[in-house]
Amino acid sequence: MAEVKIAGQTVQPGERRRIDVPLGRRVSGNEVSLPIEVVCGRKPGPRLFVSAAVHGDEIGGVEVIRRVLVHRGLSRLRGTLIAVPVVNLYGFVGLTRYLPDRRDLNRSFPGSPRGSLAARLADLFIQEVVSNATHGIDLHTGAVHRSNLPQIRACLDDEETKRLAMAFGVPVVLNANLRDGSLRQAVLERGVPMLLYEGGEALRFDESAIQAGARGVLRVLRALEMLPPSKRREGRRRLKEPFVTSSSSWVRSPASGLLRGLVRLGVAVKPGDRLGIVADPLGAEDSPVLAEKAGLVIGRTELPLVNEGDALFHIANFDDPVDVASSVEHFEERLAETAFGEA
Repeated sequence: MAEVKIAGQTVQPGERRRIDVPLGRRVSGNEVSLPIEVVCGRKPGPRLFVSAAVHGDEIGGVEVIRRVLVHRGLSRLRGTLIAVPVVNLYGFVGLTRYLPDRRDLNRSFPGSPRGSLAARLADLFIQEVVSNATHGIDLHTGAVHRSNLPQIRACLDDEETKRLAMAFGVPVVLNANLRDGSLRQAVLERGVPMLLYEGGEALRFDESAIQAGARGVLRVLRALEMLPPSKRREGRRRLKEPFVTSSSSWVRSPASGLLRGLVRLGVAVKPGDRLGIVADPLGAEDSPVLAEKAGLVIGRTELPLVNEGDALFHIANFDDPVDVASSVEHFEERLAETAFGEA
């Protein structure tokens, strides 16, 4: 098995090393570096990168990676795990989604070594991380004041990507279109299968979403045969096959005022169902928020103060959302029952 070279440093088979990749200096003169943990197995195998905090305030994935890195099973790793827990270090420290130049890093790939700060960071990530990988997982949460049901977004036209999306083990998989400038687009254009995991809320630790993400990464490692199969016996709560959709949409606020949400994540809805009520602060008028299509609630705002047109509830469209909701309930129960790493 060949060694891994990142930022001029070489990690040999059987070695584990932290590499701090120089990013430059702050305006104060302090040096900034991108921390990367490389775990190189003794035996050959795939090379998986796992990244988080491309949006600096989406901190749930940072904890997912921490839990994976301390998992004792990594002592038997085949191939290489490249962990990048904080990609947008500038936004992470500032508790913001963006970089200091107000650019969205996830619209700046593949980047350029002579471009903006966002473009330079994107280019560095592609050259030092993606170029060393055969597969990838990028971890996200909902945006600020929004929470997401654990879900995978991926291009399922690629068979290897689809296989890993099914293996990750969350109930809902979105066959999602690529967005210009996104990491997922740049990675797939290089022929590297990649999953995007969504779960939880920005600037919050959602324990269920973190557990689901950490277990999902371990399942992908097993599906790639980088880790040995789990020894846990599958019982009556065996993981169900994920439900796949290519269609989702946001239900927007019909008025400005105070939102009282009536549905939680993972609930099945049908056309005409009340999702919430937007009330006038003086109590003069209530405006119902109604579902337009049958589906499953996979995202919602957590902010009760809303303006007319604000996105309130994200609905993934399914012909039989009740079955999907049952699968979500099964998933949540199983998540609570099994120890980390068993599933």
